[in-house]
Amino acid sequence: MGLAIAPDLVRSLAADRQVALVSATNGKTTTTRLLVTALGGTGRVATSAAGANLPAGIAAALAAAAPDSPAVLEVDEAYLASVADAVGPAVVALLNLSRDQLDRVSEVRAIATRWRAAMSRLGSATVVANADDPLVAWAASAAEHVRWVAAGQLWRADATGCPACDGRIEFGADGGWRCPTCGLSRPEPDAVLRGATLAISDGRRLDVASLLPGRFNLANAAMAAVAAEALGVDAGRALAAMADVADVEGRYAVVAHESVRARLLLAKNPAGWAELLDLLAGESNPVVVGINARVADGHDPSWLWDVELERLQGRFVVATGERARDLAVRLRYARVDHEVEVDQVAALHRAGSPTVDYVGNYTAFQDVRRSLDRADRRSGRVDRLAGAGAGAGAGAGAGAGAGAGAGADRGAGAGAQSRIRRRRIRIWRRFGAGQVAVGSAGDGSSGSLGEAGTSGAAGTSGSAGTSGSAGTSGSAGTSGAAGADGSSPAETGSAAGRMRAGVPGGHADGTTGG
Repeated sequence: MGLAIAPDLVRSLAADRQVALVSATNGKTTTTRLLVTALGGTGRVATSAAGANLPAGIAAALAAAAPDSPAVLEVDEAYLASVADAVGPAVVALLNLSRDQLDRVSEVRAIATRWRAAMSRLGSATVVANADDPLVAWAASAAEHVRWVAAGQLWRADATGCPACDGRIEFGADGGWRCPTCGLSRPEPDAVLRGATLAISDGRRLDVASLLPGRFNLANAAMAAVAAEALGVDAGRALAAMADVADVEGRYAVVAHESVRARLLLAKNPAGWAELLDLLAGESNPVVVGINARVADGHDPSWLWDVELERLQGRFVVATGERARDLAVRLRYARVDHEVEVDQVAALHRAGSPTVDYVGNYTAFQDVRRSLDRADRRSGRVDRLAGAGAGAGAGAGAGAGAGAGAGADRGAGAGAQSRIRRRRIRIWRRFGAGQVAVGSAGDGSSGSLGEAGTSGAAGTSGSAGTSGSAGTSGSAGTSGAAGADGSSPAETGSAAGRMRAGVPGGHADGTTGG
């Protein structure tokens, strides 16, 4: 209800702050985390650690931080224009654009058009943009001040048509691209990522060291470093700070369940899978692939046919999740040896190996994290082998509504309710009675758009918001129960809230390859 009562709440909370926005189809949660780390960490920077990237989650993240602290905000690509207009950012980082959740977000060229219009209104802000993505480059070129980063773009299938003239983009072997019809071409980069080295146009050569795996995470770090420098932090110092980040909201964590160790990876669209298949190449462990098709994933799983799953030939795959059988059909045509086990935790053991790679799309990934966390709690131990960070209970995040479900699963004790009340009182005192219902960070609450809070869980406490159900936090009365299956705002929020948003539903990224 916060945004319904005070539509300018995000604008008010962002006033007098230095704000950076990060948006993309893939990688925005990771890049946001890296940039926050470069600026001093979550204790000094307003942000949503769980990736709450819709307006209600952004408002809650700002409300929970000191009024004069800088902010680094992940923004859903469909909401970037409205959020940028509201907060007046100092820096906007644009990583990539590709197909994802077409039933919610719309066709990718429509997003690029909205981005371009928003960039033209930024004034003195600096845009840090991936020069290797034609859609991003066309959108960012409308801004007055752009720092171009050649961060690479492995997936090109969604950018073959020129966004400026409908001609055909030609890609060169060196990473360059141009449209022979209108002349749109790759901008001259200010920074180039070459392997694990970031070459800056002023002659600096900076090492990009990362505990996060994959080429795509080096690209995320490069984008974050250039954005940090635009905010006044030396890029070399920023990269050194980022080097210790080992996982982001459970992505890349290695967890143990009974006799099985599983590396948790997230891929939710063809572009993310293209990067992840490179990461998986050359390994022989079985792969467990979890696929759901809820609102936060996109209802149509036909995108699986655009993923080159043939590259998994020679590895045993267990298809799992609610759409395991859709995946199994695709694996059969790809000639990949596989079995089906709908239960995700059982699938980890069905693989028949002490070490597996788990790859899930958004809600499947959050489901398996919650399931493993519950199993750990029942056994009285937490077998986290490599940084699960805030704990699997924090998994769902805002926008997918799963955090509210996690809170409903575990039950919220009186202590958690007391903390929520105290936080609301602080917000009440700061903004007045008319704006208290924005919801508090980490309480699983929602705003007028129906998102399920900022993080949907309270870290290891597991008592994510009792307010994920009805009440002042905002979703219609069924939101807490709906969150239990990871449903998204389109299912949990009020119809009026969705109509105001102009975009049905939403999610808390994850990118991505991110």
